[in-house]
Amino acid sequence: MSVQIEAFTFNAFQENTFVVSKGQDAVIIDPGCYTKEEEHLLLDYIQLNGLKVHAILYTHAHIDHILGADFCARTFQAPAFLHPEDHQTWISVKNYAHLYGFENYKETSVPNKLLEDQMKLEFGQLQFTVYHTPGHAPGHVVFYHQSGFVINGDVLFQGSFGRVDLPGGNLATLKKSIHEVLFKFPEQTIVYCGHGPSTTIGAEIKTNYILQF
Repeated sequence: MSVQIEAFTFNAFQENTFVVSKGQDAVIIDPGCYTKEEEHLLLDYIQLNGLKVHAILYTHAHIDHILGADFCARTFQAPAFLHPEDHQTWISVKNYAHLYGFENYKETSVPNKLLEDQMKLEFGQLQFTVYHTPGHAPGHVVFYHQSGFVINGDVLFQGSFGRVDLPGGNLATLKKSIHEVLFKFPEQTIVYCGHGPSTTIGAEIKTNYILQF
């Protein structure tokens, strides 16, 4: 039985939310659903496929990746996981959500399950290894699956990489995360990005311009 990865593109930032499942075991990664229609899309997929949501995982806590946090917490009653160095990032969202037009952002508690570098996560038939990859956000992590893919949030994009001009961002730190973590994965590893299309480690090693400076 293979792992299924379903991507939903949500909110004004065109953020990618992922439902990763194997059999009936599932996790939601970076729920960015904001409107009722987006919430229904996510819920309908989970219900129609008879999935059991074991956890809500966050690569980081920028607003576009947590807009659906309250909805998912209430709907699925599943534990939520975040790296502790992004707790302040999460808390700060309520102070600026209205500036981006998200007047209906619903604040919810900071996830109380703490992610650590090299942590192994197991949810039924799903297993991930967590890697701390700061630079875009202080507590940014990626979730690597041994079958050959990584849910990488906003670290690496197809032909690009995460912005570093937000609080806690740092270009040198981000480059270190890319070179010392992501580029150590096998070149055939599929990279699922927080925005835009997926790519592979090999393609980015060969063409990504972060290598040029």
